[in-house]
Amino acid sequence: MRFSEYMQEWLYGEDGYYKSFKAIGKEGDFYTAVSTSAFFGASIANYLYGQISSGKLPKSVALVEIGAHQGYLMGDMIRWLYSQDESLLNSMKFCIIERQDKVIEAQKAYFEENFGDAVKIEYYKSLTDLNLESAFFVSNEIFDAFPCELYKDGKIVVINEHKIEWQVASLKELEFAKKHSLRTGEIAVGYEEFAKEVASSAKSFEFVSFDYGEKYVRNDFSIRVYNKHKTYPLFDEELVLKEQFKTADITYDVNFAHVIEAFENAGCHLVKYQTQARALVEFGIIDILEQYHKIATQVQYLAQADKVKTLIAPTIMGDRFKVVHFRKS
Repeated sequence: MRFSEYMQEWLYGEDGYYKSFKAIGKEGDFYTAVSTSAFFGASIANYLYGQISSGKLPKSVALVEIGAHQGYLMGDMIRWLYSQDESLLNSMKFCIIERQDKVIEAQKAYFEENFGDAVKIEYYKSLTDLNLESAFFVSNEIFDAFPCELYKDGKIVVINEHKIEWQVASLKELEFAKKHSLRTGEIAVGYEEFAKEVASSAKSFEFVSFDYGEKYVRNDFSIRVYNKHKTYPLFDEELVLKEQFKTADITYDVNFAHVIEAFENAGCHLVKYQTQARALVEFGIIDILEQYHKIATQVQYLAQADKVKTLIAPTIMGDRFKVVHFRKS
């Protein structure tokens, strides 16, 4: 089978890696910005609140998270919005797009424990189920979880009994490689359809997404497996795919030029593409940290400051992760 089909089965097939709830952080296979600090979600919510308070987005805007995992990001954003204007919990809609039933169960338990009846979360299996007037979409690390093809010099990988083989690439893949000056690397599958679904799900919206990658092709393979915070290159001869299949996370660096192309072709306007560090600072994460300093002990403040440093330091997450921001009006 094609590698994209193999990766789809690995992550989302029966008993696939993401079919059930997976812990993130120390007990899981990897860390994310969400698991690092609640200030991550607070800063995004701070930007959203600014858009609402300035009249650029209505108070009835729907906050939609795509792939919410534990629900922590949505929860952190709701807490910050509540701290700024309690009435937003009644005027706004809060929606989560999630396909996996077991993950939805874990999310519902989290929101029930933390918010009770104060917040109503609407769940949707697909973006095509939405028909919103105004929306603010947010996601963290979703583009790296799309299936991909592995391309090299006019050939792509196919998997036969968990072993890598090569076959001639299709005309479509050859055209993509030529357009993007790709000789070696990943070709994501599904960005175009996803962008069209986002664009069709609301009459006007902003879309903000965080992920790791670059706005150009590296002409090298970044495909890799994460298992208990250890990284295994897919082409490592010592790695047996059959042993990792469905039990570990498989991912790759995002080609943001591909993402931007897909969204612009779907009728969306690129607001900004920038590093996570620059985006979070613009969203107000430093100001939020200083507000926290006024009410917290010095020990508490220093602990949170260290977590914020992880999010914005160039050598940690700050430059490695990028933010892509689109708008449709």
